[in-house]
Amino acid sequence: MFSYLVVVAVAALVTAVASYAVLRLSRRYRLAPEVRERDVHSTPTPRLGGIAMFIGVLAAFAVAATQREFAELYAETPQMWALVGACAIIAAVGILDDLLDLDWMIKLAAQLIASGILAWSGLQIVSLPVGETQIIGSPAVNFVLTVFLMTLVMNAVNFVDGLDGLVAGVAIIASLAFFVYTIMLQDQIGRFDSVTIASLIAAVIVGICVGFLPFNWYRAKMFMGDTGALLVGLLMATSTVSVTGQLPASALDQKLVIASYIPIVLPIAVLALPLADFTLAVVRRMLAGKSPFEADRMHLHHRLLDMGHSPLQAVSIFYLGTAVLSSALLLAYTMQSLVLPCVVLVVGLLACAVILFFPAKRVRAALAQRGLIPLTSRPHASAADADHPQTTGRPQLGAADERTPE
Repeated sequence: MFSYLVVVAVAALVTAVASYAVLRLSRRYRLAPEVRERDVHSTPTPRLGGIAMFIGVLAAFAVAATQREFAELYAETPQMWALVGACAIIAAVGILDDLLDLDWMIKLAAQLIASGILAWSGLQIVSLPVGETQIIGSPAVNFVLTVFLMTLVMNAVNFVDGLDGLVAGVAIIASLAFFVYTIMLQDQIGRFDSVTIASLIAAVIVGICVGFLPFNWYRAKMFMGDTGALLVGLLMATSTVSVTGQLPASALDQKLVIASYIPIVLPIAVLALPLADFTLAVVRRMLAGKSPFEADRMHLHHRLLDMGHSPLQAVSIFYLGTAVLSSALLLAYTMQSLVLPCVVLVVGLLACAVILFFPAKRVRAALAQRGLIPLTSRPHASAADADHPQTTGRPQLGAADERTPE
């Protein structure tokens, strides 16, 4: 466990220092892109935070190579080196897009190449453990399925990157849950390289997101851009595929039936909100006869803002939803009863529903109307509000649509 803590600490520290440096350089050389017609912020904001996150990834993997816990991963298989190469490809195309706004087909091609490198190296779905059954496909099917799923997750994470701190926070929660799961899995079945890789990647994600979040928290000084969002998506996809696609069903505890389905269910749960947003966006745009990557203002986070939620409240709903689903499934994996997991799931979803349908802004207005709390007003907006129009509660485009391939 100490090795994982070292990796997290290095990733967080290096990312934080690099974020500060990138922010200073972006401001000094005016690398923030001009505000476009479809943007809602009035002041150019740097969106090169992904560079700092990539530097954090490289530092974390370099330190991991010196730890005895992970030495075999670097010495015996090409997978870790393939992962570094795939991250470099995604970072390169992401930086170019954040600076030059590349065509979406170029970015998609780079994502397919990066996913293909990982699948070719062995980080792919070899089989799927469904209950006591091991579903094994042909090598070609496994390769194509892996590339498709990794590309899907990358774009799903990229699409949901629309509010300050949203992707970084959700990634921290989801990756922490997945890390806990992989550690418990290793205690149960012993050491598997695929599970160790998943644990290491989850730790790296937590580290880089913790290091970057202070710069991206509301109100954001810097965006992670395509570079950061696609990088986080690639790492999350690789982590889940490494466990789900290479874990033998015979190694799982079959005492509680649902526990044997966790390798399939948990990756879906921790990515449920990004995948839902991605699916709705693609369907919506295709029904309208548009490209699935064409930007619009109808993402889930935009709808939350339209309902009257503040940016912080909208982000909190995503955080809470991810935490509830992850916690319930982890409890289902560890316990011999489904009672407590179901209670956590039901109570958590009810809490999400209450927060969702009763925005604090509307609750305050209703209470003030009844004289239960003093009526407050803001005679004028601050300069910060002018730079971040989302604070007024108006529908907005969000950071993702300002810098993603949509």
